[in-house]
Amino acid sequence: MGDTGFSIILTIIPVAVAVYGWLEGMANTIVLMTAAVLQFVVQLIYFMHLREEKKPRYNLVTLILGLFILLLIVIGSMWIMMFNMVAT
Repeated sequence: MGDTGFSIILTIIPVAVAVYGWLEGMANTIVLMTAAVLQFVVQLIYFMHLREEKKPRYNLVTLILGLFILLLIVIGSMWIMMFNMVAT
């Protein structure tokens, strides 16, 4: 099975779990998050060819910076949604 097969399987599994309600609660969250992380790794390795660089790893440094900014935005948004006293 090629790279496209991995990507398709890692897309079908969370869709099936969410649509058909096979899992509930924390198990559902764990399956969805695990599939998302694995999908991210497959995309980086097979489609963005992150391993195949011959020059310095500028793409890797850019990726790490992008992940840092993404985490900052997500965690900040969650913080605001959980501790916003104006909305209550």
